Amino acid sequence: MKYWIILSCLALSVNTHNLSAQTPEKDTQSLSFSNSQILQRAQTACVQITSRAIDDAASARTLGKERQGTGIVIRADGLILTIGYLILETEQIEIRTHQQKTYPAQVVAYDQATGFGLIKSLIPLQGIEPVKFGKSQDQKIDEMLLVVSAGESAFSGPTKLKDIRAFTGYWEYHLDSAIYTSPPVVNHSGAGLFNLQGELIGIGSLFMQDVMPAENPASLAGNMFVPVELLEPIFKEMLQNGVGPNSRRPWLGINAVERQGRIQIVRVTPESPAYLAGIRPGQWLLGLNEKPVESLSAFYKQLWAVPINSGSVKVTVFDGREINQIPVNVVDRSKTIKKPVGV
Repeated sequence: MKYWIILSCLALSVNTHNLSAQTPEKDTQSLSFSNSQILQRAQTACVQITSRAIDDAASARTLGKERQGTGIVIRADGLILTIGYLILETEQIEIRTHQQKTYPAQVVAYDQATGFGLIKSLIPLQGIEPVKFGKSQDQKIDEMLLVVSAGESAFSGPTKLKDIRAFTGYWEYHLDSAIYTSPPVVNHSGAGLFNLQGELIGIGSLFMQDVMPAENPASLAGNMFVPVELLEPIFKEMLQNGVGPNSRRPWLGINAVERQGRIQIVRVTPESPAYLAGIRPGQWLLGLNEKPVESLSAFYKQLWAVPINSGSVKVTVFDGREINQIPVNVVDRSKTIKKPVGV
C-alpha cells in the first residue's frame, strides 16, 4: 500500500497534490506510527516564520528582503529552532501556529557554522508541545522519515533517507555530516525532519538536484537537512552570546565551486575582503598561505584554522594568464552581519 494512502488514513492534513508527486514508490517497510497523535504533535510543533530583512542587509541580495519558512518549537517558553538564513539580518519576525494565531518573535541566535537559527515568541505559546530530539545516525539508508513544514504551502508527508555524509556549500559553508533525503520537498526551508517515533532529527536547508553519493551512478533530486545533533554542543553558547563558538572565524566573501578537479571562483561579495583585495569571478583558486588546496572543503578548513587576529592571508589564484598571490585581510564573519538598531 502506498504511503500516502496510509498517511491519509491517519487523518493527516496533507497537500495531496504535492504528496502524490513526491511520494516514494511501494515499500515493504512497515510504518511504525502507532496512531495519528505522533504526526499531529509534529505538525503542531511546526510554525510558519515570516521575516523582513533590515534595510541595508547585504543578505537581501541573495535571500530576498521578505522570507518565509518553518520553525520547530523546541522549548515550552516558545524557543524555536529554524534554518538561519530565514532570520539572518532581519528585524521583523512573525510566527503563525497551526491554530492560525500570529505572534511576534525576536532573534535569539544565529550560528554561521551549522546554519541554525533560534528565535523566540514574545508572547507565550498555547497548546504546543515542544518536540523531542532523535539522532540521524540511528536511521538506516532508505528508511522512511516524515517531513513537516508550515505556512501557505504546508506539507506533511514521507521521504526516504538516502545518505548521511559531508556537505560543502559554495558560500564558505561546510558540514562534516548532513542528511540527504528524496523525494524532494519544495517548502523545505526550516522544515522538520522526523523519525517514525516523532522525534526531530533534522532541519531543512536546501533543495538539491542530486542527493546520491558520488560513487552511486543513480541521480535523485532531494533535500539536505542539518542534523539536530549539531545543536547540543553549541546550544548554551548560542543562548548566551547569540552566536555559536565556531561562528567567529575568517571570512573572505568568495563563492566557489569545484570543476574538473579545480576550484573556480564564481562570485565575490561586493565590498568583502576578497573583493577589496582584487579577487574576481572566473579566477581559479590554487592555494592559501602558500599551501595548495585540493578541494573546496580543504580550502575552508585551512581558512578557518587561521586565527582571527592574524591580519591577513595569502590567496593564490590563476586568472588564465598568470598566477598571483593576493593578500586578503582576515575578517570575523560574525561581525559583518548587520543587526537591527538597538540590538
